[in-house]
Amino acid sequence: MNSRQVDAYLRRIGAGRPQRPTGEALRELHLCHLRTVPFENLSVHLGEEIVLEEERLLDKLVGAARGGFCYELNGAFGALLAALGYEVELLAARVYGDEGRLGVPYDHLALRVRTAEGDSRLADVGFGANSHYPLRFAERGEQADPAGVFRIARAAPDAAGMRGDGPAGSGEPDLDVVRDGVPQYRLETRPRVLADFRAGAWWHSTSPLSHFTGSLVCSRVADDGGRITLGGRTLTTTDADGARETRELGTDEEVLAAYREWFGIELSCVPAVRNRNPAP
Repeated sequence: MNSRQVDAYLRRIGAGRPQRPTGEALRELHLCHLRTVPFENLSVHLGEEIVLEEERLLDKLVGAARGGFCYELNGAFGALLAALGYEVELLAARVYGDEGRLGVPYDHLALRVRTAEGDSRLADVGFGANSHYPLRFAERGEQADPAGVFRIARAAPDAAGMRGDGPAGSGEPDLDVVRDGVPQYRLETRPRVLADFRAGAWWHSTSPLSHFTGSLVCSRVADDGGRITLGGRTLTTTDADGARETRELGTDEEVLAAYREWFGIELSCVPAVRNRNPAP
């Protein structure tokens, strides 16, 4: 990513260029990203190709002012952070689902970021309702955040009785990321490259077993710390205290206006759910 692209990305998220890659600057960049670049799966339902290459991600998130799902959001954010001087590693994770079962390999992409102070943080701007700020990677106690109380812990046995002990020879165990006492995803500690996640992105954008093919979502953190979500034709606003207001949008014009007003996304037509009968 060149300097011009960095400046354009920073304008996109409404952030200044940090003088040094510090932990405090990372916190600001993380929150700015969550407030401006939505978590959305519209490409899945608009028939748009999802390409995990840096230039294509920048074209979509910055050039077209769109969002994306985890591979796109964290892939692009990781490239921005690296260009700003942070040491960045891409990490694979498997998301916890029903009855504590883990999802497919390369189910999720998150970032381990080393700051100028020598600290490592878990940055994740691609997991929907996740922490507003990066988590301290080495901390095993509770970490308070506006989105809840988080903890990074050595992986517990999953529903099949399997404990994550990390890749052979890695010397590091897998980690569970827990929010308000509920495991969210299991994180491997072995560094990956963006191309490793192509199979996961393909599966999530095509499989009838993926929740991304069976529903529409567009969501971001609101300026007040709450959340704004457009799920199909249902617009939900949640304030920082958890109070929720839901409104059904009746016409296509209302839906397109909501994408434009709340997420800055200009669409020529309302996306239609690709897979209306997802497998159980």
